[in-house]
Amino acid sequence: MVDDIGGKLAALRTEMGLSQRELARRLTEQGEPISDKALSKWENGATQPSARQFLALCQALEVADVSGEFMQQGLTRGLNYAGRRKLAEYADLLRRSGLYDPRPEKGRAIRLYTLAASAGPGQFLDDGDFRWMDAEGAPDKADFAVRVAGDSMEPRYRDGQVVYVRSSPTVADGEAGVFYWQGSGYIKILRDRPEGVYLHSLNPAYEDIPVTDPAQLRVFGRVL
Repeated sequence: MVDDIGGKLAALRTEMGLSQRELARRLTEQGEPISDKALSKWENGATQPSARQFLALCQALEVADVSGEFMQQGLTRGLNYAGRRKLAEYADLLRRSGLYDPRPEKGRAIRLYTLAASAGPGQFLDDGDFRWMDAEGAPDKADFAVRVAGDSMEPRYRDGQVVYVRSSPTVADGEAGVFYWQGSGYIKILRDRPEGVYLHSLNPAYEDIPVTDPAQLRVFGRVL
């Protein structure tokens, strides 16, 4: 395994001709908002990205073979950026040929998050804590599911109910979504008003949550 992961990330970024600010913008566009200062800390080894952030970095840096880049094994080992692009182009040709399609899956399964996004006081939704569930009957557009905790979204969403979510970095005004705000995860209705942005509860016993800095609001997806 590469000892200096931060240095490797910096080398990959430089090889693509990206500044730290440009890479930070790419991550933000992928739904992983991060500052160029935080990126600098990753590259100099002061801090490390989370597993989700690392995967987003690999996507932004067009790293298709993580083993090859970071574990010194795999198909891309020893290839520069141009070589990796050529390998990716060949893989795309194989996919488009239709000769190597995988066998159809017998069933469909999606992730059910067991650390519930809260419809009450809030809990953090982390993609590391989930189990696979049978998705027969789930909407085709569903990417994952979350179990509701609390009663603030009743009567539409009840405590213990499993709701299906389509991954999206944004939701429209009036739509229900799964959000991360100030250390907690929520299933709420987004309200984007001239006077401000709020996370709205359907249960009138709960007050709206003001989003004082919309740039820091993270959206996991839209509730279907």
